[in-house]
Amino acid sequence: MTDLANSLTASKNPPERIDFNTPALQRKRKLRALKDRLTHWYVLVGGLAVLGAITLIFFYLAYVVLPLFKGAELTARKVQSPAWLQQDAGKPLLLALEEQNMVGLRVAASGDVQFFSTRDGGLIKRQQLPLPAGASVVSFGQDQPGSPLVVLGLSNGQALIFKHSYNVTYPDNQKTITPQVSFPYGEAPMVLDAQGRALEHVALSVDDETLVVAASTGSQLLVQQLVSEENMLTGEITQEQTGIELPQIAEPIKAIYIDPRQQWLYVLNGRAHADVFSLREKALNGRYKLLEDGEREVTASAMLLGGISLMVGDSKGGIAQWFMARDPDGSSRLKHIRAFQLEQSPVVQITAEERRKGFLALDAAGHLGVFHSTANRTLLVESVTDGSGLLALSPRANRVLVEEGGQFMPFRLSNPHPEISFSALWGKVWYESYDEPKYVWQSTAANTDFEPKLSLAPLTFGTLKAAFYAMLLAAPLAIAAAIYTAYFMAPSMRRKGKPVIELMEALPTVILGFFAGLFLAPYVEGHLPGIFSLLLLTPIGILLAGFIWSRLPESIRLRVPDGWEAAILIPVVGLTAWFALGMSPLMENWFFGGDMRLWISNDLGITYDQRNALIVGLAMGFAVIPNIFSIAEDAVFSVPRSLTYGSLALGATPWQTMTRVVLLTASPGIFSALMIGLGRAVGETMIVLMATGNTPLMEANIFEGMRTLAANVAVEMPESEVGGTHYRVLFLSALVLLTFTFVMNTLAELIRQRLRKKYASL
Repeated sequence: MTDLANSLTASKNPPERIDFNTPALQRKRKLRALKDRLTHWYVLVGGLAVLGAITLIFFYLAYVVLPLFKGAELTARKVQSPAWLQQDAGKPLLLALEEQNMVGLRVAASGDVQFFSTRDGGLIKRQQLPLPAGASVVSFGQDQPGSPLVVLGLSNGQALIFKHSYNVTYPDNQKTITPQVSFPYGEAPMVLDAQGRALEHVALSVDDETLVVAASTGSQLLVQQLVSEENMLTGEITQEQTGIELPQIAEPIKAIYIDPRQQWLYVLNGRAHADVFSLREKALNGRYKLLEDGEREVTASAMLLGGISLMVGDSKGGIAQWFMARDPDGSSRLKHIRAFQLEQSPVVQITAEERRKGFLALDAAGHLGVFHSTANRTLLVESVTDGSGLLALSPRANRVLVEEGGQFMPFRLSNPHPEISFSALWGKVWYESYDEPKYVWQSTAANTDFEPKLSLAPLTFGTLKAAFYAMLLAAPLAIAAAIYTAYFMAPSMRRKGKPVIELMEALPTVILGFFAGLFLAPYVEGHLPGIFSLLLLTPIGILLAGFIWSRLPESIRLRVPDGWEAAILIPVVGLTAWFALGMSPLMENWFFGGDMRLWISNDLGITYDQRNALIVGLAMGFAVIPNIFSIAEDAVFSVPRSLTYGSLALGATPWQTMTRVVLLTASPGIFSALMIGLGRAVGETMIVLMATGNTPLMEANIFEGMRTLAANVAVEMPESEVGGTHYRVLFLSALVLLTFTFVMNTLAELIRQRLRKKYASL
């Protein structure tokens, strides 16, 4: 009765209502709203800042890279023509500029050497060469570009060799350049033609202690060799001059060139032919036709820096590059490499740069062209005179001087990056001394006449190769592990296993690269049969263990809690690895003669490098697995349980539910995981840097190394000159890498959205 009375009393007095408008709750709501707004703006500003930073990085890279593709600029400088040039200067044969662009050299046909100021044209020094009585200068020749040696062919069959140099001093803190002429082989001319005929063409080459001088008179070829030897005890220098007998030329000679290694003698003769002689074998290598068009003839020629390439200009403005290359049979032949076009007038002079593989050409109509051989690039074509003149290019290739009609016409040349073109970066290029066009990256060398090889193709190929082998290992393992962990594994085991795998991502990549380069690479080399057996036996062992487990009695299988079956595979994988690696020496003796590496190299003809793509795939795949696993596992685990339960309720098996419902629903997330893993593999630096030989090769061979774009930037950026071509090409590599990542992420997002829209109805 008491309980009934209490209940009736309670029904008459209902509980008090909660007032949601109290000051305390209002303050909480305002504080929560303030936090929401702050968080909203924090996320918005942070996201915009990230996008802005990426955009700024992109534009900065573009800002550094764009000057690479800028052409040359020629600016005229006004200088009053000096009186001495118009009075008694004589007919010019040679015009040159010194390093500082302050002093010019002019050699007249009378043997008069004139040094003048390039600023005002004033005469600095004048010197008459010691020509024999009654002799005059008929021709001249120079050593390779950058050499100060000049040889003059005289009308009496002799040749005079002199050297022009410039001494820099600072009296009273004023920079002063003193030009001088010296005679390293004596002031007495060298006799080339005993009959005293005029030397119409001359050339020389100096290599250590050997001087070779070649000349021609009509169609007759004359070659002399001067060998200097120094007595180590007395210091006395003896010289021995000998003649080199070569087959004679049938047609009139137009030009003669000797390569710096004194191996080849090039003789241009007739309308458009070149005879190439081997100075070592003293025989004719071959007679080559330079022009196929019968209406053209050779009008000018020159050797490029290094003396390997021969540039030939014709009567219709064409310029062709030729150099010696080996045929498939191993014999060297003069081959046409590439062609350039100035205008339609005959080319009268070709002048090579002294530090790059570029050259300038001047035609009879006064058009000046600036070209680069390796890049196959025409940088500038501009009219500078009204007719043909004499051209000089400064050693730094930033000043041009033209003499025409008794006047000097100086120009300032801006041509900072001629080596770069689309074909040089991405196409096959026929480099000097190569037998065929190739993709090559070799940015520097020890010699000054080096031809930079800046192809990004092998670096891009190496980037994709490293990413491919890394994903080949990481993608199947990570995706399979993610599916099993999220769908089949027991929750308690998942809480232990997932953090362990994600913890792998915390390992520094430099440690992984160090481990791969110093331990993994030599270990794999010594256990190749075991490594490949392990890759084959591991999936077989897992399938076999699963089959045996399914055939065991239920009394045994039920002892293992549901979702913990994966723990059984740990000893299976361990035993499989122990068996495969333990059998490696025996398999190597049975099948590969005791050394599988030698068998791969000798019997299969496949190059094997210790640090190769296989090592990169193992090490970088290990580093990429956590990224792919974590995102893919979250995507699978996030599939609504209602879909899973509905599928199972309709009679589908767990495997059918997983393949036809769970995977399709989680496919956008899985695809994103793969793309993020690919991006990580493409941008990886330290593992590739330490686990490969860093050789920029375009070979799909898994046993050869590679060099990636990121590793190349890391290796060469500290050694590059700020603002130089090499420096900007490295920035171009970074821009290519950023663009590739941006394009891949954009495509991944588009595909992800399409997959989400397609399977949203599940």
